[in-house]
Amino acid sequence: MTQLDIDFVRNQFPAFSEPSLKGFAHFENAGGSYACRQMIDALHHYYSATKVQPYYGFEPSVSAGVKMTHARERMASWLNVEADEVHFSASTSQNSYVVAQALREYLEVGDEVIVTNQDHEANIGVWRRLEASGIIVREWQVNPKTAELEVEGLDALLNEKTRVVAFTHCSNIVGSINPVREWADKIHAAGALVFVDGVSFAGHGLPDVEALGADIYFFSLYKVYGPHLGVMVMRAALNQALPSQAHFFNVDSATSRFTPAGPDHAQVASVNGVIDYFEAIDAHHFSDSEKLLSSKTDRVGALLHNAETANLEPLLEFLKDRKGISLIGKTVTKNRAPTVSFTVDGVDPADIAAKLAELRLGVANGNCYAYRLMEALNIPPEQGVVRLSFVHYTSGEEVARLIEALKTII
Repeated sequence: MTQLDIDFVRNQFPAFSEPSLKGFAHFENAGGSYACRQMIDALHHYYSATKVQPYYGFEPSVSAGVKMTHARERMASWLNVEADEVHFSASTSQNSYVVAQALREYLEVGDEVIVTNQDHEANIGVWRRLEASGIIVREWQVNPKTAELEVEGLDALLNEKTRVVAFTHCSNIVGSINPVREWADKIHAAGALVFVDGVSFAGHGLPDVEALGADIYFFSLYKVYGPHLGVMVMRAALNQALPSQAHFFNVDSATSRFTPAGPDHAQVASVNGVIDYFEAIDAHHFSDSEKLLSSKTDRVGALLHNAETANLEPLLEFLKDRKGISLIGKTVTKNRAPTVSFTVDGVDPADIAAKLAELRLGVANGNCYAYRLMEALNIPPEQGVVRLSFVHYTSGEEVARLIEALKTII
């Protein structure tokens, strides 16, 4: 099995040679990853050479437009969807908000929407607000003992009035990778749409949205080594069915219908740098013969996942049986992302995070916008949890250092 070349990977990120970050280890990647060099270079070039209104008939406007178009096409290729199904906006929260306004016009009084209490609020709150328009919102609740969503909970809620089910691909607290395709097939069989929040998944490998079967799939590029942009895949049939939220003269433009405020042109162009990074990973690790055996999305995703799993195992092993620690989610690596949350008896998570910060270890604390999940788990949302999150560029040495620090602090 091909193993990730960690030295090659870390050489693609300026943060690892930045003097001010020397000795710092980043364990808050679920909130925002380091930016790859290719994206930074692409952003710099756009602002330096093509910072004009794009898509006019003069240079550098032509080049600016070409870069933006290529960014959409290349991202679509990795996600295994059509280019016109990829939308860029300021954030995932903005994308879901815009879709909610379209649903407000599209759904009828008495229609039902199912949301979970495991998700980030970006995939809950906007759908709950539809209640003001007569839409019935039902909650698919986690098992409070395991923090997991279970299919029996979905089965109990699905009925002939269900129009939308919104759930997360991977919880930003629990870390479990949910079986999207299995649930999507069940939801579609009931005649409903599938909206999936992939923000906490995509940084661990871009998803094959076609294989997942989602009607809408959201994620944020600033957690995938790129700029602060939200990506939304909306499948073509749904795009045509929902009412446009854009200027009236853009109603026939598939990529404009749900971006009422145009995204930052330079950041869209810089998405090419993110794709350049993934393609560099692919080229460095796989031969031409290996590339014939799988899709680039699958093989690069597996490569990153395997590297992360190797580092996740010792961390889970340390936390799972430690006296006074309540680990949230699975204690094994199968179907689990390296986003690890826990509480410590009698200790404020903020105090643990502060002590780790003194040791140049950056972690998150709080509810991390999973407020409703905190309530479901009987964790005070104002305190929340300690959250440790890493990605493929995290080294084994950094994880070992984190574990030793936790041994001292806890």
